Amino acid sequence: MAGAHRRVKSETQDLLRLTVQRTERLSPHWLRVTLGGGDVDRFRPMGFDQWFRLFLPVRGEAGLERVPPKANRMLGYLKFLRIPEGMRPAMRNYTVRAHRPADGSRGAEIDVDFVVHSAPDGTMGPAPTWALEVEAGEDVAIIDEGLFFDPGRGTRRVVLVSDETGLPAVAGICASLPSDAAGIAIVEVPSAEDALEFARPDGVEVRWVVRDDARARPGAAALAALDAAALPDGGFHAFAAGEQQLATGARRLLVNERGVAKTDVDFCGYWRLGATG
Repeated sequence: MAGAHRRVKSETQDLLRLTVQRTERLSPHWLRVTLGGGDVDRFRPMGFDQWFRLFLPVRGEAGLERVPPKANRMLGYLKFLRIPEGMRPAMRNYTVRAHRPADGSRGAEIDVDFVVHSAPDGTMGPAPTWALEVEAGEDVAIIDEGLFFDPGRGTRRVVLVSDETGLPAVAGICASLPSDAAGIAIVEVPSAEDALEFARPDGVEVRWVVRDDARARPGAAALAALDAAALPDGGFHAFAAGEQQLATGARRLLVNERGVAKTDVDFCGYWRLGATG
């Protein structure tokens, strides 16, 4: 994740082994994978935009056994890179869409929503490919990384902006806000069917922006909507996530043109146009 502000660290950063419980197609561009079993009881939910490193098996699960415990740190990552190509798992960053604690009928579960998309040449990155093909019972590994949205900066008034890749983060933030929170959430999606509703305080207005032109740069319409929006009176906590130019552009707009303090804006570029994910 590039171009990010400071983050709130997780309680632990242990390597956890989890098992796919089921998959569900949510919309033309959304696919949900539910994880559980294994080490799921060691996962510590933080709410908001909690994210993690996701290790996806390549050509069988043998490579998962070789992922070092600290693969998200420099020395561990160097060890990770020593896993032979063709066996080395794909590592990507994903957001917790929802966490459900264990109850009498089932164990704890983590929902992860994948954007299913392809590049202009028709190719698809390893993460959406895996999500389309995976079956219940297959294993993955994760390392919790914490939050980019810092609740300490304020949760009463918010301005949230994202493309489709930031929708799970926006939804998680809204689900974690106090009931009297107010503000706006601008979310750009590739089709009206991808505007997946989510729980939020009554005072938070969601503005869906549908990207009608398939040739348009993802995030450009959301940025234009932010530019045209009337923002909450007084101070607020802003969060921008998605394609790199959306994240950095939103921060620049808020700070340079709307006079928002840099310390009141959290932002993260999840991906860069032209790179596979």
